[in-house]
Amino acid sequence: MKKYSIIVAGGKGLRMGSELPKQFIELKGLPILMHTINKFHEADKTTNIIVTLPKDQKVTWAELVQKHQFSTPHQIVTGGATRYHSVDNALQYIPAHDCVIAIHDGVRPLVSTEVIQESYTQAIQHGAAVPTVPLKESLREITKDGNFAKNRSDFRLVQTPQTFRGDIILHAFENGYQEFFTDDASVAEFNGFAMHLFDGNYENIKVTTPEDLKLGEVLS
Repeated sequence: MKKYSIIVAGGKGLRMGSELPKQFIELKGLPILMHTINKFHEADKTTNIIVTLPKDQKVTWAELVQKHQFSTPHQIVTGGATRYHSVDNALQYIPAHDCVIAIHDGVRPLVSTEVIQESYTQAIQHGAAVPTVPLKESLREITKDGNFAKNRSDFRLVQTPQTFRGDIILHAFENGYQEFFTDDASVAEFNGFAMHLFDGNYENIKVTTPEDLKLGEVLS
């Protein structure tokens, strides 16, 4: 089955305190987004990689590709106003439903190749596969009546890539946007598809703050 990966890169770097979009900030000498693209290529060299970028960031990306002599095959498409719309734009470049599609955050460069490979395997088998990790800390729910301890074993932290058979995710995105969508799994779930959870890797952090960047330097 043909494999695609959609890497969503639309950050502005506000929480990073940087004028440079966070996906372009260097991690060990290479922009974060390049590390992410390389990880998917390393996991499966047959994967078709599609990267979404805001229109006004395309020139900067082209300059970075030239500067770093970056040669990993990928296709750039224009992102949208939200994550949903960026993914929807990328899906238009996938010609057939008979495929499997991984959707990943551009600023998660530390996803393991094993998790990427497993995401495809699990999605082919179950239709929709989402990597998660158990919570390590205590959890409390805040309500109008106060705050209450919750059993952390009942919850999981959700990561990406969130991976789907093409017929499932393409159908889900055909039905339009809802404001409460938080990720691609929530889109598929809203359209009646169950999510299969599998083990992610704790190192697969989303690099959005200076503290994340420092941690990424240690973990990479």
